[in-house]
Amino acid sequence: MRVVLQLVTGILLLGYPVAVYFGLNYLPPGVIALVLCLILLLRLAMLKQQVKSMAIPVLVGIGLTAGSFIAKRNDWLLYYPVVINLSMLALFGYSLKHGPSMIERLARFKEPDLPDEAIPYLNRVTQIWCGLFILNGTLAFYTASYASLEIWTLYNGFIAYLLIGLLLGGEWLYRTLWLKKS
Repeated sequence: MRVVLQLVTGILLLGYPVAVYFGLNYLPPGVIALVLCLILLLRLAMLKQQVKSMAIPVLVGIGLTAGSFIAKRNDWLLYYPVVINLSMLALFGYSLKHGPSMIERLARFKEPDLPDEAIPYLNRVTQIWCGLFILNGTLAFYTASYASLEIWTLYNGFIAYLLIGLLLGGEWLYRTLWLKKS
């Protein structure tokens, strides 16, 4: 049951921008903030020990959604993607400074005995992810502050995910096709 709830809340949070768009346009004021806050509370309760570092963005999301509901400020809901990108930047940046890098940690799940030669490459990939989080966070902030709800939804609910997918796929292709030749 726990796995199903984790999957459902994860999918719902991936759809956060679309939920905000539809909630602000079609639901009574405050309803979407309350629903998203409850989903985030559920997500927080289910965080596994290995991903306790993700508690910070979830807690801030709870604060934003609860604050939005209490203050009746729908615009606060638009800043959650900014929080996610800043949190991920902080986590990845911290891992670069204090090691091992976040990408190295993830790689070790699949291959615990990584060769020492792989570490600089994994650090570089972590740096590239940091760059993406800076770009995404900046554009998320811009769209939340200055763009229409439609543009905010398009960027944060589609284009940002497309950029993440392109980085994931591009890195995988590079690693699979180029590094295997070396």
